[in-house]
Amino acid sequence: MKAIRRFTVRPVLPEPLQPLSDLARNLRWSWHTETRELFEAVDPVGWRAAGADPVRMLGGVSAARLAELAADRVFLDRLAAAAADLDTYLRGARWYQERAGDTGSAGADGGASGGAELPAAIGYFSPEFGVTAALPQYSGGLGILAGDHLKAASDLGVPLIGVGLLYRHGYFRQSLSRDGWQQEQYPVLDPNELPLTLLREPDGTAARVTLALPGHRTLHACVWQAHVGRVPLLLLDSDVEENGPGEREVTDRLYGGGSEHRLLQEMLLGIGGVRALRTYCRLTGHPAPEVFHTNEGHAGFLGLERIRELVSTPADALSGTGSGTGSGTAMGFEAALEAVRAGTVFTTHTPVPAGIDRFDRDLVARHFGDDGELPGVPVERVLGLGGESYPGGEPHLFNMAVMGLRLAQRANGVSTLHGAVSRKMFAGLWPGFDPEEVPIGSVTNGVHAPTWTAPEVTRLGTRQDPGARDLAGLPDFAATPAAALWDVRRALRAQLVSEVRGRLHASWRLRGAEDAELGWIDGVLDPDVLTIGFARRVPSYKRLTLMLRDRDRLTELLLHPERPIQIVVAGKAHPADDGGKRLVRELVRFSDDPRVRHRIVFLPDYGMGMAQKLYPGCDVWLNNPLRPLEACGTSGMKAALNGCLNLSVLDGWWDEWFEPDFGWAIPTADTGTADENRRDDLEANALYELIEDRVAPRFYDRGADGLPDRWIEMVRRTLVTLGPKVLAGRMVREYVERLYAPAARAHRSLDPGRAAELAAWKYRTRTLWPYVSVDHVEAVAATGAGGSTELGSTLTLRVGVGLGELRPDDVEVQAVAGRVGADDALVDARPFPLKPAGGPDLEGRWVYEGPLALDRTGPYGYTVRVLPAHPLLATSADLGLVALPTEATGEGAGVLLR
Repeated sequence: MKAIRRFTVRPVLPEPLQPLSDLARNLRWSWHTETRELFEAVDPVGWRAAGADPVRMLGGVSAARLAELAADRVFLDRLAAAAADLDTYLRGARWYQERAGDTGSAGADGGASGGAELPAAIGYFSPEFGVTAALPQYSGGLGILAGDHLKAASDLGVPLIGVGLLYRHGYFRQSLSRDGWQQEQYPVLDPNELPLTLLREPDGTAARVTLALPGHRTLHACVWQAHVGRVPLLLLDSDVEENGPGEREVTDRLYGGGSEHRLLQEMLLGIGGVRALRTYCRLTGHPAPEVFHTNEGHAGFLGLERIRELVSTPADALSGTGSGTGSGTAMGFEAALEAVRAGTVFTTHTPVPAGIDRFDRDLVARHFGDDGELPGVPVERVLGLGGESYPGGEPHLFNMAVMGLRLAQRANGVSTLHGAVSRKMFAGLWPGFDPEEVPIGSVTNGVHAPTWTAPEVTRLGTRQDPGARDLAGLPDFAATPAAALWDVRRALRAQLVSEVRGRLHASWRLRGAEDAELGWIDGVLDPDVLTIGFARRVPSYKRLTLMLRDRDRLTELLLHPERPIQIVVAGKAHPADDGGKRLVRELVRFSDDPRVRHRIVFLPDYGMGMAQKLYPGCDVWLNNPLRPLEACGTSGMKAALNGCLNLSVLDGWWDEWFEPDFGWAIPTADTGTADENRRDDLEANALYELIEDRVAPRFYDRGADGLPDRWIEMVRRTLVTLGPKVLAGRMVREYVERLYAPAARAHRSLDPGRAAELAAWKYRTRTLWPYVSVDHVEAVAATGAGGSTELGSTLTLRVGVGLGELRPDDVEVQAVAGRVGADDALVDARPFPLKPAGGPDLEGRWVYEGPLALDRTGPYGYTVRVLPAHPLLATSADLGLVALPTEATGEGAGVLLR
């Protein structure tokens, strides 16, 4: 029989044990080893049975055991120390407060106050958050990155507020059929059994957020709160009694449903998320965010909601504890758009257009029409912000990433290479500019060391100066003896072998096997064999099965008599991706072969719990995506923090930080062949050769003391040199310094009056820009020996520019010079400002002059351009306007200096 109703009976802790509840409800336990060990001491068996989830574990501890612990002085002392440590962590000044100290003080809530340069708070919106396996609200890298962002922000004291959705079924649990086909299960999650609390009004009722839907319907949502160290995480939940059946299912599962379902999820995340955040600040007194960070396009509607606030509400009413824009009067749409853009950061995580959410324009129009959301915001303006109004765009679609970019003054990719790919992919939004000048930068992702580094590795190193909070206590391994490093690496490999055997046995039981058939599992993997890991989502571009291109060759590597390898593979295909499921089945069927099943395994249900055993236990982390389709790829970073070496295509972060001391680069054929099969054959062959000729020999080459000295030195270099680069703390500091702080300054500079002024200036400039022209370019003379164009000489440019009704203060005139290729395209070009030298003449033309230093040899060239200029623009490409010379422009234009 099944229960007709499910509810949770919470344990009543004895008074001396009450701090356990506070420790369990703050997710810092998920990355704080001492607190985890304390919970394990409460009930070691229950801790393992609960999947290391203290909330679940405490719910099953017997009253007798609780009474015993309440009288245990040693345990109570440990509990008091853990509670005091958490209190110090939550209340003490950290990196952010110390950095803000020169210009402002820090409140007890962690926000920078007064006139500090840093923002008082940042709203961080993401469709998924991977904080801990005990809160399964993630599918893959985007969510894990968001969780690490929150945790690193907490460690640094950054006053972030996370905003997302609570999915009652989370992402799916994966199992396998007997023949290896992926199966999905969606367990029901009860928020009362999760480390969450309901946000409530002062009268005790649950706080509510509402959205208007077509047909005079209403979408209601409650708000659950998780404490991620110092950072609150707000999760909106539509499964409330006020909703009808369809509306209750809006937050049923992550990345599920059809197009309208996804649109409603993203409206709730963006629009409802801003309303939830405002409610949270009202109820708690937390400073209102000055900066809003949109983590991928899913949350892009947050910008529209903030525009609605400003066009319908006096700005001071939104200012919370001091982050408002000023005058107490509502703004027009264009001024509100400028105010919102100034304080918005947009991060794109996909290098392929197919990874972006796009909706039919009519569907969007219906939800933002007369009886839909955002009253006061014309639906035509909404559609315009997401329209693909550029060459190659599809005018009937609404693009969430395009809207995100148009609503943000600052945007970034998640690795240096991904930034370059993004600039090319979105270049149509900035016509007339080369991709290098498209205003999308990059902040390379990082990972949270306390979450992903095995305690054995952490204890092995020498603890650095506690004041180095930006390193999150990363140990120093420079002086660690080689034998100690190797002993820990072998111990972690042995732990992985045990973990794999347990998970493989459970998987085969679910596939229908009997215990009597599974004795062979006791011989799966060997703690002394070179272990390679490969675990990630299974879209086709990540090439799960590249290793299977030549199965005989792979089998030889697995079964080599002197230098064998073993491979642990895990990964989930999207439930709707049958192609990905076929790849999983192909890999599973190969690993089921009795000849090799002791050397290669596929583990279903890849998640954070498995990953925290897998990364430390592997010797080599394999990554072989199609270059450049891996935006960053942080799994190899997590492995590196444990001394695991990387074997990867030069893509994502590995393209940026690869050194031979850290691992190996797989050669690619990305520029050499258009034949996909031939490309995969070439790259698979390169992979086999690397493993056979370089990786395996390095691992098995032992010295007189039995140690692989050269391998151990690579492990040490990975830990000492690469480790600090891949930290989430480094990443969050870069966001603060390069994006959040400038966005806060821009936000503060745009009071309603200045926002209206900037909007009016942009409108006037766009209207008058067709009359801007470069009419004449003259190269006056070179000042080198004999007037030649030699290295070190200077060319003086004199340019005639037509500005129409614009003034010189409205524009910037530049010479752009650099090397030229065979097609006369400028390479590595640099701008040189030209200054007004007179005008206007009788024809209304202004003259600009300036020197052009010839500081490079070889083919050299220049052009001239006119750009809009205003003190409040973040970049001269902001408007996407540029005037260039035509072929009829006077002599000297386009002259090549050789």
